[in-house]
Amino acid sequence: MICQECKQRPATMHFTKIINGEKTEFHLCEQCAKEHGDMFMFYENDDFSLNNLLAGLLNFQTPMKEMTTNTFSGPDILQCETCKMTYHQFTQIGRFGCSDCYRTFARYLPPILKRLHSGNTTHSGKIPKRKGGVLHLRKQIFVLKQKLQELVAREEFEKAAEVRDQIRSLEYQLRQRGEGEM
Repeated sequence: MICQECKQRPATMHFTKIINGEKTEFHLCEQCAKEHGDMFMFYENDDFSLNNLLAGLLNFQTPMKEMTTNTFSGPDILQCETCKMTYHQFTQIGRFGCSDCYRTFARYLPPILKRLHSGNTTHSGKIPKRKGGVLHLRKQIFVLKQKLQELVAREEFEKAAEVRDQIRSLEYQLRQRGEGEM
């Protein structure tokens, strides 16, 4: 597809703008998109901005009416000692001020991260090949221990015994691999 603006370079940026139900598509090359970028940006004085969208996702516990008032309660009064950012500012901006903010707001992050990442709260990236087997075993053991707790809570003791045996077997394999690698 060719750029709609210069009609010379290939279009690498594709924008769809919907205003009052009217859909308009733009296909631009990178250079033209930079030159005309202001027509695709959200303005700070608009009712809708990217920051407001992220803030709405982050502050999902507070109704929209409360977000516009200046009365804060709960985590909103927390403040990072290093950069002085408050929890309320974090929910409005959508990013932290420094690395210490993670520690300051740690107990309020899991539900936010769960919501942003479709229920996933653990990183599932690549595992190094040398340590991959050990890490995989540890993860399996962790998952099985959670399953064991659930089974015991539901009083399904026969299934729990099977899971317990699987855990013991994996822990034995883990000890064997640990001795071989050292």
